Amino acid sequence: MNRKELIESVLKDKDLTHLTKKDADQFVAIMLDVIKKTVKKGDDVSLIGFGTFTKAKRAARMGVNPATGEKIKIKAKTLPKFRPGKAWKEIM
Repeated sequence: MNRKELIESVLKDKDLTHLTKKDADQFVAIMLDVIKKTVKKGDDVSLIGFGTFTKAKRAARMGVNPATGEKIKIKAKTLPKFRPGKAWKEIM
């Protein structure tokens, strides 16, 4: 499911929401932006029943160039991480 399909799915149930397609798109954009900004500054975003978005550090390591077999250094970096919640794990 992509972003457009997510918005259309939210809009299918008119009994629960009276949003326009534009409003739903803005809501999704704002929600994703808030999650990104919060995790970037180092705080976690926990959505009970869904999961937790966190900032994780990946250590520097050695890798291998598959084309040449040459060993290369891979720099340390910080990446976003998602841990699914218990309720989400149980439905899988």
